[in-house]
Amino acid sequence: MLTGQLRQQVDKLWDTFWSNGLSNPLTVIEQITYLLFMRLLDEAQAGAENKARRTGKPPERVIFNTKQQGLRWSALKQLTDNRELFERVQTKVFPFLRALGGEDSAYAEHMRDANFQVPNPQVLRAVLDLVDELQIADRDAKGDLYEYMLSKLSTAGTNGQFRTPRHIIRMMVELVAPLPSDTICDPACGTAGFLVGAAEYVQNNHKDALLDKKTRKHFDAAMFHGLDFDPTMLRIASMNMITHGIEHPDIARGDTLADEFKTAGEYNIVLANPPFKGSLAENTVSKSLSKVVKTKKTELLFVALILRILATGGRAAVIVPDGVLFGSSTAHVAVRKLLVDEHKLEGVISMPSGVFKPYAGVSTAVVLFTKTGAGGTDKVFFYDMQADGFSLDDKRDPVATNDIPDVLARWNTRNPKKPGKRTEKFFFVPVDEIRTNKYDLSINRYKETTHKAVSHDSPKDIIARLRALETSLSKDLGELEELLG
Repeated sequence: MLTGQLRQQVDKLWDTFWSNGLSNPLTVIEQITYLLFMRLLDEAQAGAENKARRTGKPPERVIFNTKQQGLRWSALKQLTDNRELFERVQTKVFPFLRALGGEDSAYAEHMRDANFQVPNPQVLRAVLDLVDELQIADRDAKGDLYEYMLSKLSTAGTNGQFRTPRHIIRMMVELVAPLPSDTICDPACGTAGFLVGAAEYVQNNHKDALLDKKTRKHFDAAMFHGLDFDPTMLRIASMNMITHGIEHPDIARGDTLADEFKTAGEYNIVLANPPFKGSLAENTVSKSLSKVVKTKKTELLFVALILRILATGGRAAVIVPDGVLFGSSTAHVAVRKLLVDEHKLEGVISMPSGVFKPYAGVSTAVVLFTKTGAGGTDKVFFYDMQADGFSLDDKRDPVATNDIPDVLARWNTRNPKKPGKRTEKFFFVPVDEIRTNKYDLSINRYKETTHKAVSHDSPKDIIARLRALETSLSKDLGELEELLG
């Protein structure tokens, strides 16, 4: 979570825009993102150049060619004339950003409508200096910075669109453990947090594999796919991916629940926190999803969509509201039955309700499953996650209690032959028991609570003590009256 000095710096940056006429929070976020993007591109090339000097090899990544050195953040900072700075950014840097991914790229398509809206040279100098001061060398700080800015949107949380905290993204990525050969999708990608998290996991855990040219080409252009309907989020997502070393991310615009996508069965992994608590008009739901489940609820339709776009053998980690786990409607039961009987439901990790605060206190769970088309569910892993390393109030301050390391350890060493005790945080439930309970997947259905026996004194002893207390009190009152005369 963003705290302390960095939060103050972001607030000051935000106030600078607002006090100079940019009152739309989405516009402010866009303009800050462009400036951050400019800075991070320069830092990425500087890193590649430093490595090249150490190794004596050519830079692995060239963003600015020899004729474009004046467009780098480091060059812009050195300009002393504010008008020259403003003109260079407006007429040269911004067109460079628009064309960065190539004319026919998805990035270029999203950037086509991007506008430079910093009002004047003085404001540009002020916000450029503030962005330059931001301490965002740490990857988590970058993600938290975006999350904090997005929390300022007046529409935050509308239709169940809550930003996923970085540490929850990291947990989910580690649960599915992507390989360099995988093809990964988030059908409601927002700012591409899950895709960035997956990319970082592969970069950190499979460095040697990425040295292979074929694997690297797959990583840069074919591994990551994001879908969203918000053009601003698509621009931010594209810039976010490029900043994190994905040269040609496939970030596409589309209403995933209404459009008939041709991407059925294409992805090995789906990571998602799709919008929930929403409802669509029945005639707007795509026919392919309506055939799977008759409902207007977005949280159920997204589960059906994810099953459709997964390849056979593909795995998913998806955040769902608790209602999906125990809802009694025909559609709710049908979706759970689909996961259990027609595919392989592997795990349900119940998360504390404060995970999405301060935006919402909704209770959620991570559902893990594999698409088989032929069943395969045997024993389902359940974990009752009660703490995530942060306080569960609106402040979300760091705390010592954190179940996430244990979640990952138990998941990675899980053994259905050792079902565990249902009085503990984790255990297995046989599929037949789940079927008997109408496919209820809420952990409280199966968790057992132990009650410690409490012994009480007999009523006669309690009454005797009360009478003795009454006598003592009466005596004390009498002595007090005598003292008062």
